[in-house]
Amino acid sequence: MTTDTARKQRFTRIILAYPFALILVGLAINAALFGVSPAEISLPSKDIVVALVVAAVLLVANHTWLITSTELTRLRYGLHATPEEWKASGTSPDEASAQGVRELERRHNAHRNATENTVYFAFAILLMSVVTPTVIALQVWIAVFAIGRLGHTYSYLHGKDGTRGLFMSMSLLALYGSVSYLVISLF
Repeated sequence: MTTDTARKQRFTRIILAYPFALILVGLAINAALFGVSPAEISLPSKDIVVALVVAAVLLVANHTWLITSTELTRLRYGLHATPEEWKASGTSPDEASAQGVRELERRHNAHRNATENTVYFAFAILLMSVVTPTVIALQVWIAVFAIGRLGHTYSYLHGKDGTRGLFMSMSLLALYGSVSYLVISLF
């Protein structure tokens, strides 16, 4: 077996185990630290609404950062978003610099990743907010997710792979933690 094949097999095992490890950590944190009680549907308390508002502000700030960075990259490299904009500029996409296209793609990928993760987290955390959660559990999962997303954006835009992976793990832990809280509360 070649060293490349062995490396790929090792990384395949890590990739397959990774989400399950994060789920187990989330379950352990919920069980050990937050004292999950059975779900009882009710309107969120003021503390929970405050946490949701803080989360919304931080996630909208992250979104704003991404769209601003994308537009500044377009401006810097003379790139355009639509065929009409290209035509109006008197240039074509074929004239775009390879570096500009790569930097724009980096921003598009970061934005897509943020959107994909935020949709699932928002759904889970909104459900969690109406099952009478321990307030600290909801606050912790929101804070970890928001910090993870902001750190992921910074790391992605600046090409820092190691820290990007760390912040991605933080936001996934918060996602799995909030979902596992919901599952535990059903029993």
